[in-house]
Amino acid sequence: MNVLMPKPQSGTSSASPGRPILVVDDVRKIVALVRAYLEREGYRVVTAYDGREALQRARSEDPALIVLDLMLPELDGFEVMRALRADSDVPVLMLTARSSLPERILGLEKGADDYLPKPFSPAELVVRVKAVLRRVRQPAPGAGPVPVSTTLTQHDLTIDTERYEVRRGDELVALTPVEFKLLVTLVAADGRALTRDQLLDAVYGADDGDVLDRTIDVHIGRLREKLGDDAEQPRYVMTVRGVGYRAAPPRPGA
Repeated sequence: MNVLMPKPQSGTSSASPGRPILVVDDVRKIVALVRAYLEREGYRVVTAYDGREALQRARSEDPALIVLDLMLPELDGFEVMRALRADSDVPVLMLTARSSLPERILGLEKGADDYLPKPFSPAELVVRVKAVLRRVRQPAPGAGPVPVSTTLTQHDLTIDTERYEVRRGDELVALTPVEFKLLVTLVAADGRALTRDQLLDAVYGADDGDVLDRTIDVHIGRLREKLGDDAEQPRYVMTVRGVGYRAAPPRPGA
């Protein structure tokens, strides 16, 4: 049983019963405990116990977030994320008993937005769920003086920060909340180079100290892939050696 099990305490609801949170794990006791903690906070929860059922519930329930264990029957968590990312940017909080750095990085590369190693505290899981949902709903912190309602542009990209939409020309580019926040942060920095720590703070918050620097590199790689960008000849995101990243300037003659 890979979970720490304090009993949930009663408290005031902090969420409205909108789109549900989908909790996926093949250990029913873990699902029941996580569900109890999330429902205590006012979230509506739906559940699944294997990978195929997880995909079915994701399609039918349109969850706001998925808490997804990696070690699942039928389809494992990596296969579920691969299928989800084919047509969905729903945030995914990955649970994994494989706590090594390569396994965590692989989960992020496959499309997870955050990870929590087992054994875990259900109270910490709730905190991470709230943090991921805040990143979905709020403008990127640390991005500079971006108005509440604004459109940012970079080359042929149009970024609508109200609708959380990015278009490349007329084409809609599907980004996860983390990828969207990274892009907004870089473009709003107006050409300044940002360190990985600054980008971590902008996306995850300054108090989330256990998020790895390498996480930013993984998300930048996914962002570039979706934008069709080339790290060697960047059009949108430029690597600044020894520092971090910045929005790529216009090419001469472009």
